[in-house]
Amino acid sequence: MKRRLIALTGLGALSLALAAPPGAVRAQAGAAAAADPAVQARDAHRRGDRTRLAALRTAAAAAGHPLAMWVEYFELNARLAEAQQAELDAFAARWSGTYVEDRLRNDWLLELGRRRDWANFRTEYPRFRMNDDREVSCYALLVQHQDGLDVRAAARAAWYAQRDLDDGCQLLGRTLYDARVLGAADVWQEVRLSVEANRPRAARAAAALLDAGLAAAVDAVFKEPGRVLRERRDSETATSEQLAVLALWRLAASDVDAALTHLEQHYATHLASPQVAAAWAGVARQSGLKLDPRAADHVRRAWAAWDRALRSRSVSGSPPWSDETLAWHVRALLRLPAADPQRWPLVARAIDAMGSAEQRDPAWVYWRARAALALAAPGAEGEGARGLARLQLESIASPLTFYGQLAAEDLGQPYRLPAAPAAPAAAELESLAAHPAHPGLQRGLQLIALGLRSEGVREWNFSLRGLGDRELLAAAQLACAREVWDRCINASDRTRTEVDLAQRYPTPFREQVLARAREVGVEAAYVFGLIRQESRFILDARSSVGASGLMQLMPATARWTAQKLGLDWKPELITDRDLNLRLGMTYLRLLKDDFGGSNVMAAAAYNAGPGRPRRWREGGAVEAAAWVEGIPFNETRDYVKKVLANTVVYAALLGQQGVPVAGAPGAAAGALALKTRLGGPIGPRDPGAAPADRDLP
Repeated sequence: MKRRLIALTGLGALSLALAAPPGAVRAQAGAAAAADPAVQARDAHRRGDRTRLAALRTAAAAAGHPLAMWVEYFELNARLAEAQQAELDAFAARWSGTYVEDRLRNDWLLELGRRRDWANFRTEYPRFRMNDDREVSCYALLVQHQDGLDVRAAARAAWYAQRDLDDGCQLLGRTLYDARVLGAADVWQEVRLSVEANRPRAARAAAALLDAGLAAAVDAVFKEPGRVLRERRDSETATSEQLAVLALWRLAASDVDAALTHLEQHYATHLASPQVAAAWAGVARQSGLKLDPRAADHVRRAWAAWDRALRSRSVSGSPPWSDETLAWHVRALLRLPAADPQRWPLVARAIDAMGSAEQRDPAWVYWRARAALALAAPGAEGEGARGLARLQLESIASPLTFYGQLAAEDLGQPYRLPAAPAAPAAAELESLAAHPAHPGLQRGLQLIALGLRSEGVREWNFSLRGLGDRELLAAAQLACAREVWDRCINASDRTRTEVDLAQRYPTPFREQVLARAREVGVEAAYVFGLIRQESRFILDARSSVGASGLMQLMPATARWTAQKLGLDWKPELITDRDLNLRLGMTYLRLLKDDFGGSNVMAAAAYNAGPGRPRRWREGGAVEAAAWVEGIPFNETRDYVKKVLANTVVYAALLGQQGVPVAGAPGAAAGALALKTRLGGPIGPRDPGAAPADRDLP
């Protein structure tokens, strides 16, 4: 499976002689990058070579190297545990306003928190501009609590959001619990959320706040949930009930049937109604993740138990289930037949129970509006409800996003691309060159060219902060001119009112893509949409799992496809532009053929491998948009949405048939461009179709 790009190699030194052979150019570029002090400092930092770092820092400063700040950052970061505030003050003074100043401050704030140096933390924290580190935020809330401020709501949110156990958020939770700002109910919620999210260290640490023995019990929930359920059968204490629910959730994660046996044969009648509801809610989440056809029934049982608790007045309001659990309830319900009488009422109820921020996600705005339209009374009586649903759809309608396109099509709007803004004028480019952000943008591109992509991307993103639309377009043009396409897209994507589609959806290597797509027999717009999502047009992109090139081919897939085409194969050819395009498109075409021409399943297979979509299509036929929303892997779900939405945009930009554009010759108002590509309901392979190609990697 192709995952997030984290270590893309550089684009090469632009000063190399263009007449040199491609291999020689790459070798010279690599040698030049390896000799750069910033690259050497990064490598020495990874090795923990402080002596080499000190020498590089001195040399870079003496030479006035344009990336001397990064060399100094690596050197000081390597010995941060022994550093003193005066050194950090001097660094900040030398590199004031730069990204490395703020990045080192982030590192230093974490160090100050670990040292419990709250005096210096109080001084440094207001200077932290990015302010995007969750653990730093927890330390800051702790300091605010010490200063007498009411931080209960913010502290709970930060504590609950920690990825796993970290010093800052755990210290915050423990301190506020000891001060009785947080109570036992808050601690139990952290335990529950940590168990749901498979964060065992955080769950144990939170449980230990209540009782040291409880931490061991929670540990057993993770390691032996079945044993916990057997041992707790005869206990009726509130703690035992809580632990039984957690054990049911954990058991369901590996064995839904075993969890159901415990729940149906004992716990459904021996737990209090709120705990029964929570147990069913967790089992529903896990069965939904597994696309178990019983998942929707488990959702029904969860809500029925909650209603019993409401009637008994043992609870009030919405259930305290996590947004992620409620999301999987919705996804399970969307797989029900449209005529099922409980489908839309429970979809609406689950979305309404989500937190306000989650409810604003376009996915849930769209499906909540669909539920409202389905539930509206016929005729004039339901017109008000239908009008509100249409307003919800209008709030997310967009020609550029998956749910925005679906919403616009549901409203009957013709597909309309945003009007192109004026290209940045020379004066605007000169103005950007004089802007305080410009040196950071240049450093970002320089770092990327050296192969320090992670550092370059962060420098670039930091430098875009606060820029207006015209400045962002000028920054995007700067990256486009250097063919750093991912940063071009990144900058242009941030504009609010002026949308330059040539920057957001560029078409590098256009002639090669169009020619190869015709030869292979795939839609060029689909290929461009996939490349934009896979590699952002970075020629030698390399993912953390080894996928490479424009179309992010795994080595085994590239070798298999080359053999299929009768080509001689060498691993180093995987990033050759033309060969990568040929192999990637051929593989994509084979996937489409194997999945009966489905763009949706082929995209899912390209990201997650063909075996998974074959399993995901089993069961009853499901509306294609609901099938996409129900993909169990977050990355693949997001990937398919973006590839399909990109395809619609590229098809319009390329002027392909079948994508009606408002105002264009032959445009058909209300035509369903995205829905056409989604196709009909997705279900099991047609019995008359050819068997699945099990050789496809």
